[in-house]
Amino acid sequence: TELSVERRFVPESCPRAVRPGDFVRYHYLGAFPDGTRFDSSYDRGSTFNVFVGKGQLIAGMDQALVGMCVNERRFVKIPPKLAYGSEGVPGVIPPNAVLHFDVLLIDLWNSEDEVQVQTYFRPEKCPRTVQVSDFVRYHYNGTFLDGTLFDSSHNRMRTYDTYVGIGWLIPGMDQGLLGMCVGEKRIITIPPFLAYGEAGDGKEIPGQASLVFDVVLLDLHNPKDGIAIENQLVPESCERRSQTGDFLRYHYNGTLLDGTLFDSSYSRNRTYDTYVGKGYVIAGMDEGLLGVCTGEKRRIIIPPHLGYGEEGRGKIPGSAVLVFDIHVVDFHNPSDSVSITVNYKPSNCTVLSKKGDYLKYHYNASLLDGTLLDSTHSLGKTYNIVLGSGQVVLGMDMGLQDMCVGERRTVVIPPHLGYGEDGVEGEVPGSAVLVFDIELLELVSGLPEGYMFVWNGEVSPNLFEEIDQNHDGEVLLEEFSEYIQTQVDTGKGKLAPGFDFEMIVKNMFTNQDRDGNGKVTAEEFKLKDQEAKEEHDEL
Repeated sequence: TELSVERRFVPESCPRAVRPGDFVRYHYLGAFPDGTRFDSSYDRGSTFNVFVGKGQLIAGMDQALVGMCVNERRFVKIPPKLAYGSEGVPGVIPPNAVLHFDVLLIDLWNSEDEVQVQTYFRPEKCPRTVQVSDFVRYHYNGTFLDGTLFDSSHNRMRTYDTYVGIGWLIPGMDQGLLGMCVGEKRIITIPPFLAYGEAGDGKEIPGQASLVFDVVLLDLHNPKDGIAIENQLVPESCERRSQTGDFLRYHYNGTLLDGTLFDSSYSRNRTYDTYVGKGYVIAGMDEGLLGVCTGEKRRIIIPPHLGYGEEGRGKIPGSAVLVFDIHVVDFHNPSDSVSITVNYKPSNCTVLSKKGDYLKYHYNASLLDGTLLDSTHSLGKTYNIVLGSGQVVLGMDMGLQDMCVGERRTVVIPPHLGYGEDGVEGEVPGSAVLVFDIELLELVSGLPEGYMFVWNGEVSPNLFEEIDQNHDGEVLLEEFSEYIQTQVDTGKGKLAPGFDFEMIVKNMFTNQDRDGNGKVTAEEFKLKDQEAKEEHDEL
C-alpha cells in the first residue's frame, strides 16, 4: 500500500542528486508483481525523458526518482493509489495494479544550469589564455553523464581545431574553453540547451543529453598575432646584428606549443644555414632571425599563418603554433670582405708583407662562436707560406698583407673568401665564418712578381757559356741545376723563397727548353728582359 524504494546500486561519486524540477533521462523495466513485463525503455532503444515533480509522471515515480544519482539503480514498488489507481490503463495496466520498476538514471539537469568547468591540471606558467576569436587546437573525450563515450579526438589521432566564441562550436563549449592555458586539462559539463538540445545531433548524441568533455588544450593563437620573441641569452659584446640579406648558420629545436618536439638541427649535428629576409624560410622565421647577434639564444613563437598554415607539413599538424629555440652560430653577408683588427704592432714596423714574401706565422683558428678549429701552437711549429701564391684561402692571403714581423692581428674571413659552402669535411663546416688570431714571426722578402730567380749583381755577358760547362753547345737539366745552386750558394743569385728548389729549377729549365727535347741551346737561351711579355717567366 506504500511506495517502496530499494537502492540496488549507488555509485561512489554522486556530485548531484535529482530534485523536483530537474529533467531526467532514465532507462527502466516495468513489471507486475508476478514478473510479467508490461513496458521497457530498453525495448524502444531510447531513454525516458521527463521533468520530475511537475506532474508528468505517475505520483509514485515522481517521488521515487528524487534523490537519485546518475548511474544509480533503484527497484521501485508503486501501489495503485500512486500509479494508475482503480482505472488502470486499458489493455496495458489492469485496475488496482501494483507496479514494479527497475530504474537506471542516465542523465539529469535543470533549466537553470550553466556550463560547469572543473580544471584538474593547470601549468605553472600561463602567459596567455583563450579569448573570444582565438583559434585553438585541443584533444577531448566526449561522454554522457553516465560515462558512456560518444566521441574522442584521441581515437582519430587528430586534434579538434576551431575558432572560439564565434559560433563554430556548441554554445557550452564556446564558454567552457574560455580562459584555458595551453597544457591545461579541464572537464566541461554542458546541459543540453547549451549543446544539441531536444533533437540531439542525429547521430551519436540523443536529444536532451548532458555532455561531458574532458579537454586538454594543445595550441592557441589569434589570426591577428605576429611572432613573439623571447630573448634567452644576448652576448654582452654584440658588434653586429643580422639584417635582410645576411646568411645565417644556427641551431634550433622546433616544438609545438605543448612541448612536442618535431625537429632539431642538433639531432642532425649540423646547423641550419639560410639567407634571412629572402623567403628561403617560413615568414615567421624570416622575421624572427632579424636583429640577432652571433652567440645569441632566443625563442621565436610563430603563429600558423606565418608558419605552415592550415595544411601543416610532415610532423607539424595544420594550424599549429611553432616554437623555435635557436642559437645563432654565425652570420655574414655576401658583400662582406675580410675584417682585420690589429691587436699589437711593434714600434719599428717598416718592412710590410707583400705578395711573393715568404711568411712564418702562428695562428689560432676558430668559428665565430668561439669553437676552436686548429692551432699551430698545439702543433709546436709555425705555418709557412708564400703570400699571394694560393697556398692558403683567399681571405687569409688578404689578411696577411701589409703585416710586419711581431705584429698580432685578428682576421675574420667570410665563407666566400674561406672554404665556401662545402667547408672541409670533418674540420670546417660549410658556409662558416672563420676567425684567425695571427702573429707574424718571420718575413723573407720575395722576388718581383713574375720572377723565380734574380741576380744580386751584374749578369755575365757569357752566361750560356758559363752554364755549359763541357762546352758542347747544349745545357742539360743537371748542368742547369748545378749552376743555379752555385749562384745561390755564393750569394750571386736568389730564388723565390718558400718554393721547392728542384721544382723552381725544373720550371726554369722547361721554359728555356723551347723545343722540349731535354736540352737548351744557345739559340733557345734568353733572359727575361729578352722575352716577349706573353711568354713564360724566365731567368
